[in-house]
Amino acid sequence: MNNYHLTTEQLKYQEASKRVKKIKGFYTFLIAYIIVNLMLLIPKYQSLDADVDFWRLRTFSITILWGIGLVVYGLSIFLPSFMTGKDWEERKIKEFMDQEKSNKHE
Repeated sequence: MNNYHLTTEQLKYQEASKRVKKIKGFYTFLIAYIIVNLMLLIPKYQSLDADVDFWRLRTFSITILWGIGLVVYGLSIFLPSFMTGKDWEERKIKEFMDQEKSNKHE
């Protein structure tokens, strides 16, 4: 079925469904981040010599870099709705649908 045959409610449902999937993906990424980093950090902590400081940048380098990726991913999911607003999304959807209709009629 083509998008321009869908009702407004169906379009809203599709957009909401896509957004929920993105949010679910973020939480899956967050859980993996926590579990994997615990699996990396706990053995490091347990195998340290008594004179070595655990709280140093080198110990957390992977955690920090992966954390930056997680933050960027989270911002890409949660921030656009704050910056562009719901009206912008609906206008863009309508614009693309109108373009599709005009291209089909030509």
